[in-house]
Amino acid sequence: MATHPITRNRHFCGRLLLLLCTIAVLQIVGSAKAGEEKAAPAELIRKSVIAGTWYPASPQDLQKAIRTFMAPIPERETGKELIALISPHAGYAYSGQVAAYGYNLLKHKKFETVVVIAPSHHAVFEGVSVYDRGGYQTPLGIVPLDRDIIELLIQKQSRIRYVPEAHSREHSLEIQLPFLQTVMPGLKLVPLVMGDQSYATCQWLADALAQCIRGRSTLIVASSDLSHFHSYEEARRLDQVVIDNVRKFDPQNLSFDLARGRCEACGGGPMITALLAARQLGADQAEILNYNNSGDVTGDRSRVVGYLAAALWKDPDQDDPGTKSGKVGVDLGLSPEDKALLHRIARAAIEAHCWGKARPNIKVSSSKLQESRGAFVTLHKNGELRGCIGHIRGDRPMAETVAEMAVAAAFQDRRFAPVTADELEDLDIEISVMTPLREITDVNEIEVGVHGIIVQQDGRSGLLLPQVATEYGWDRTELLQNTCRKAHLPADAWKDKETRIYTFSADVF
Repeated sequence: MATHPITRNRHFCGRLLLLLCTIAVLQIVGSAKAGEEKAAPAELIRKSVIAGTWYPASPQDLQKAIRTFMAPIPERETGKELIALISPHAGYAYSGQVAAYGYNLLKHKKFETVVVIAPSHHAVFEGVSVYDRGGYQTPLGIVPLDRDIIELLIQKQSRIRYVPEAHSREHSLEIQLPFLQTVMPGLKLVPLVMGDQSYATCQWLADALAQCIRGRSTLIVASSDLSHFHSYEEARRLDQVVIDNVRKFDPQNLSFDLARGRCEACGGGPMITALLAARQLGADQAEILNYNNSGDVTGDRSRVVGYLAAALWKDPDQDDPGTKSGKVGVDLGLSPEDKALLHRIARAAIEAHCWGKARPNIKVSSSKLQESRGAFVTLHKNGELRGCIGHIRGDRPMAETVAEMAVAAAFQDRRFAPVTADELEDLDIEISVMTPLREITDVNEIEVGVHGIIVQQDGRSGLLLPQVATEYGWDRTELLQNTCRKAHLPADAWKDKETRIYTFSADVF
C-alpha cells in the first residue's frame, strides 16, 4: 500500500531534525574543547613539587607557619618605593624566618605582579626560562601568570623562552610563592629560571625587565641562598662579602667576587640581575633586612648554609632614569663581556702588584680589547676617591692600557698613599676608555656629560673626564673653569688665545 505524502514528509522532517540536532551537539562539544584549550588545560598548571617537604602541605599549617615567622617582626612604614627583594630559598624550617623580614614589607606595599628570578639547580641550559604554560600551584591555590609581561619579555629578548626541565623540579622559585600569596592574595606571576648566570646574561635580562615592567605595579624578587656547607665562622666570612656588595649596590663587583671564589651564592645571577634592573628603575639604596645561617636555627655549626633578606629602594622624589638619558660619555661598542673582562684585568693587576706577584696573563680574544686606545682607571673606596691615573694616547692595546693604569691609580697617584692589602676588597673600579683628542677653537662645541676636556697653557695642563661635570652638576663654563684650576691656571684662562683646549669622550663603566 502506498504511503500517504503527509506521512512521508513527517518521516523526512524527523530525520532532518535528528541530523541537525546531532550537528549542533557536535559543534557545541567542539567549541567547548576549543575553549578548554584556550583556557590552559589543568595539566599545564605547574603543580607543587615541594609541599609537605620544604613547607607544610596543609593550607592551614602553611599559613600558620608563615604568620608565625612574621609575627615578631615590627611593622614599618617608609616613604620610599620598594623595587626589589632578595629572599632565601631553603626549607621554611631553615630560612623562613629570614624570608619573613622581606615579605613583611608587603603588608603595606601591594603590587599587581611579582617577577621571581630563580637559579636552576637541576637543569643545565643557556639563557633564561619563563614558564608560560599556566599558573603555579601551591597548597594556597594557583598563582596566575601575567601573560602581558611574559609576552613582552619573549618579544624583547629571544634568549628568554620556555625550557620544560627548568621548572619541573625547581624549588627555588616555588618556595617564594606561599609568602607572596599570604601577604598579597590575587597577585600575578612572571616565573623566570636562570640557566646561565654569567654577568652578561644578568645584564641583558635586567635590561629586558626594566624595559618591560617600567611604569607597571611590579615587584622583583631574587631567590638566592648564600654559602653552602662551611663551618659557621667561614660561612659568615664568605657571606659578609655578598652582604657588603649588596649594601654598596655594586652588582659588578658582586659578580667578580663570586667568579673569584671570594664568596658563594647559588642565586648570584638573580641577585645581580635584580640589582642591575632595580638601578635602571631608579633604586638608589640597598637595605640589609636580616641575615643568619642554618647553624643559628639548628645549633649545628659544622656545615651551614647562609640566608639573606634585602630590599632595594627608590626615593620617590628621584627622577626615573629610564625617562631621560643618564649615559655619560659615548658607547664605543664594547660588549658586556668586554667590559667585565677589563674590570677583571684591572682588579687582578692591582692585587698582583699589591702582593708582589707578576701580573696574571689573562687571555684576551676580543678584537675590541686589542684596539689601541687611551684609558683612565678611577678608584673609589667607600664612595671617596682613592686614585685616578690615565694614559691619553692610543698607542697600545686597550686591555694592556687598562692593566697599567689600574696599577698606576692604586700605587702611583701622588695625592694618595699606595693601596694596601686590607683595602683591596673595598675598592670600586671605574674604567674610562677614551676617544682620540680633538683640538677646538669654539668652546660651544663642548657638550657637558659627553666631553671631557684638556686645557694647556705655558707647559701646564689640566684634564677632567666626562663624568666629572655630571657628578658635580657643572655647566660648560664651570667645567672650563675647574679644568683651568686643575692646571694651576686662573679660572678664566680658557679665554686666553694662548690656551689650547682639547675635547675627548669616553666609554665609562
